Amino acid sequence: MRYLIGYDIGSSSVKASLVSIETGKSVASAFYPKSEAPIRAVRPGWAEQNPEDWWSYLKEVTREVMSSACAKGEEVAAIGISYQMHGLVCVDKEKKVLRPAIIWCDSRAVPYGNKAFDALGEERCLGHLLNSPGNFTASKLAWVKENEPDIFARIDKIMLPGDYIAMRLTGETCTTVSGLSEGMFWDFRNNKVADFLMDYYGFDSSLIPPIVPTFSEQGRTTASVAEELGLAPGIPVTYRGGDQPNNALSLNVFNPGEIAATAGTSGVVYGVLGKVGYDPLSRVNTFAHVNHSAEQTRLGVLLCINGTGILNSWMRRNVAPEGVSYAQMNEIADTVPIGSYGISILPFGNGAERVLRNREVGCSIHGLNFNVHNRAHLLRAAQEGIVFSFKYGMDIMGEMGIPISKIHAGHANMFLNPAFRNTLAGITGAVIELYDTDGSVGSAKGAGMGAGIYANHDEAFATLERLAYVEPDAANVAAYREAYERWKSYLPKE
Repeated sequence: MRYLIGYDIGSSSVKASLVSIETGKSVASAFYPKSEAPIRAVRPGWAEQNPEDWWSYLKEVTREVMSSACAKGEEVAAIGISYQMHGLVCVDKEKKVLRPAIIWCDSRAVPYGNKAFDALGEERCLGHLLNSPGNFTASKLAWVKENEPDIFARIDKIMLPGDYIAMRLTGETCTTVSGLSEGMFWDFRNNKVADFLMDYYGFDSSLIPPIVPTFSEQGRTTASVAEELGLAPGIPVTYRGGDQPNNALSLNVFNPGEIAATAGTSGVVYGVLGKVGYDPLSRVNTFAHVNHSAEQTRLGVLLCINGTGILNSWMRRNVAPEGVSYAQMNEIADTVPIGSYGISILPFGNGAERVLRNREVGCSIHGLNFNVHNRAHLLRAAQEGIVFSFKYGMDIMGEMGIPISKIHAGHANMFLNPAFRNTLAGITGAVIELYDTDGSVGSAKGAGMGAGIYANHDEAFATLERLAYVEPDAANVAAYREAYERWKSYLPKE
């Protein structure tokens, strides 16, 4: 038996899946820690994690999946890595971490990115980076440079979380174009590192690790690491991708017009664009997709709604009857007709929302009538509000040239609810296909592609199991449209 290992380095846990090359199916999976991993917040708006913790978690899940499958280290053919995007890991010449990683949800760098955008100009930033420098990795490094100059002076290489894990596995420091683009280090117009942003921030080009293809041999497990993990020395790392591009890969989304969506902690819609483009207002972000190259433009356009999961969980804690499960809460919401008898909820109560031009408008409830409405109306209106925020962002993606006709999603979280799926299909007019997969399985399949075990992505995902197919209900289109237009009328004016 031969296997592929896929890792998913998240901010709440590290997950691993062991995939059989013969069957294409996951034979074992595990995550660690079993309770949510700690995030260190020294000040409001800060969020840091210790990269050494990620490595400790990875060791645990590796042992667990190998033991569960009774697999031998020498049976593993390749390793793939998915990781939380936009983080900053700084290492010295001995490859030792110099400070905790500043992770994706840390907002301290916003003023640095805004200042860079104003100084460099809208045309230059959007035309070359496809985004504002914003709160991305380059701006986080600018914060370190100004506030921790002693640490900055000792940095040999900067890395994303996936780059760090690959380095720990192989001893090699390298990165990808996709990774550099998510950190605002890639110039799409000139197909090279964004020298103008590096110069503006005062970064030496030597800080950037060597660039390797996303699907390629990126190093091999060292003897000491093999012993530490219970694997074999010399296993190639052949794929790495940020969590959202990797989620799209997991759902076999590679080509222009294809869409991947998730509705868990955050709500994400990720569409593939076949030309260089951007939203002039930076309400959605554009990065290099995993199969982007100088010869073939494949960009991932990312819509993220921060208030998705937290609104749903807040409703469960504070509105639903005590002890009710999410499934039972969905059943209560389903007793109410489309439009929730006039209630509209804006799901923006979890910080600034990119889709609203980085404004923090809060969550708000509109149209509440004490003589008409009860908890069921609120529960349905919350789910409709999340769907409508997706629709609002998808309209922006449509303006960029991404047609929304089919949505691929994992059969998980809010997509388990038929009313949520039907509302999304109804308001967008798109077919929704639900699949049984996750990020760690996807990264394992990516490793198979990078190692040449699979000839292409269609072969890699030939065993991807479609669990449901949801078509728009033509009879309810008018009701969905009326509810959406009412919801949209409550958005803050531009």
